[in-house]
Amino acid sequence: MTRRVSIRSAVAIAGVGLLAAGSVSAMESTAATAKPWRVPRTAEGHPDLQGTWNSATLTRLERADRFGKRRALTLQEAAALEAAAAKAAADADRPSDPNSPDPNCSNLGPGCTYNAFWLERGTRLATIDGERRNSIIIEPSNGKVPPLLEHRQQQLATLDAARGEFDGPETLSLSDRCLLSFGPTAGPPMLPVAYNSRYQIVQTREHVMILIEMIHDVRIIHLDDRPLPSGVARWMGDSIGRWEGDTLVVETRNFHAQQSLLGSTPAMRVIERFTRTGPQTIRYRFTVEDHAAFEQSFTGEFPLQATRDLIYEYACHEGNYAMTGMLAAARKREGESVAIGPR
Repeated sequence: MTRRVSIRSAVAIAGVGLLAAGSVSAMESTAATAKPWRVPRTAEGHPDLQGTWNSATLTRLERADRFGKRRALTLQEAAALEAAAAKAAADADRPSDPNSPDPNCSNLGPGCTYNAFWLERGTRLATIDGERRNSIIIEPSNGKVPPLLEHRQQQLATLDAARGEFDGPETLSLSDRCLLSFGPTAGPPMLPVAYNSRYQIVQTREHVMILIEMIHDVRIIHLDDRPLPSGVARWMGDSIGRWEGDTLVVETRNFHAQQSLLGSTPAMRVIERFTRTGPQTIRYRFTVEDHAAFEQSFTGEFPLQATRDLIYEYACHEGNYAMTGMLAAARKREGESVAIGPR
């Protein structure tokens, strides 16, 4: 895990509306003479998506109920949310007092998770077509993940009841075992979570490689339209890409049975679209279809922002003492239960 400190949010909040008239005139003059931006291209003539990109955003996956079907915030609403997030981050960054009770877990303490030092939730809301979005999901129109089908809910409940939480390594989550990123960071779809939401894209004539900072997962997208045999299930699925104009369209199927997105099944199909929209931005759009799990498909989008930050090694297996500790504690509890016997 890595942390990158930025003062961009503070500068932006302090500097809104403070440009002098002379500065505005200079900017207008520069804009008038600047050459229009053109999509950079590879030797094959396709849009060049290569570089390191950051997906961190204050925009949440699902829309808050108070916004209903309204997906765009006003400038005032967006500024207030971003200022509140900046203040919360500054408050959480204050030095911890180990002698002070902390019922809200704003500092690291017993029963709490990482403190704010480790978190990278972004400083801005996702902006698409000039809209400051209040949710990543845009379809359905309520901005929420569709409900799971009743039979899928029953399947998941049966699996949970039959599986002991700490029976063995196989019953722990993929992230606990350092097999895949925490949450759906690796994807597809590649959704931002609490930290390490950085991706490095490398293109060749026949492939597109995406390196994910968290757990250093790697996706290989084939551009030759040759899917793997249906019996070969892969972590992150089998991704086949094609160019539609200036957009890279990636269709992924054949997910591993242990990999699930919000209750999805191996029948899930994900369609992603990568479109360069500016020198610092890729518009990332995805659609999830799984008729064995969800009542309907859903679509979301947000920008990937170019960054010069480095991608660092994420040493998970090498320092993953938590799994050993959890399993050892479970065995100790079981031993105590046997020694005490039924009451």
